[in-house]
Amino acid sequence: MKLTVLTENVAGGKFLAEHGLSYLIEHDEQTILFDTGHTDVFLKNAKQLGIDLQDVVDYIVLSHGHWDHGDGLQYIESKTLITHPNAFIKRTRKNGSLNIGLTLDKETLEKRFKLITSANPYQISESILFLGEIPRTNNFESQSTNFADENGVEDFVPDDSALAIVEDKSLIIVSGCAHSGICNICEYAKKVTGISKISAVIGGFHLKHIDEQTQQTIAYFKNEQIAEIIPSHCTELPALSAFYSEFKLDQLKTGQVLSY
Repeated sequence: MKLTVLTENVAGGKFLAEHGLSYLIEHDEQTILFDTGHTDVFLKNAKQLGIDLQDVVDYIVLSHGHWDHGDGLQYIESKTLITHPNAFIKRTRKNGSLNIGLTLDKETLEKRFKLITSANPYQISESILFLGEIPRTNNFESQSTNFADENGVEDFVPDDSALAIVEDKSLIIVSGCAHSGICNICEYAKKVTGISKISAVIGGFHLKHIDEQTQQTIAYFKNEQIAEIIPSHCTELPALSAFYSEFKLDQLKTGQVLSY
């Protein structure tokens, strides 16, 4: 499996960066654009790498309906787009009015893409699974939220999902923001694939502080004996420092290529 970082919060070399996430994943003879960031930065960085995304991408997977993961959809078209049915709702921060959901509505996206929505796991290929809606099963993740939906109800981002990729009889988990909880995601991936070994976890973990959730997440990863932990994007500096102390990880930057 090959993963190329097209959009990240941190710039690498001559590549651009923004608050957002976009990875190009090549595996099982499929090329998947996982999220698009919020501008055309993912396209510009791909071009710098000699990649024509409009030509090579087979599928786009949208991890959830937040602007910093999906507004880049304005700059690409005519692909199969896979996401959760709730990814299109209007959403704000609590006591705020600015829409932090997608700029393009569902009707527009249906015209630009072949749209597949699924709350259940969706098999993209023999070794690539879109996990759909993630059950919130533990007692330390997804316990509170700063978001509200279009009806003013607390928004726990039920559309938050991830990819489970099978490589050499183990799992590589790729998350966008992990609003559902990165440990919940890992456990659900194990359940639906029937594979208990996780070799790598990559993406946004939505951890902000060195608090109980961060500490329990670290304990979970250690217990699972996961060889490679790569938190990025919405994993903020205090939490990153805690992960560095435990796993001596390198910070993920735009332009990097990971191979498994």
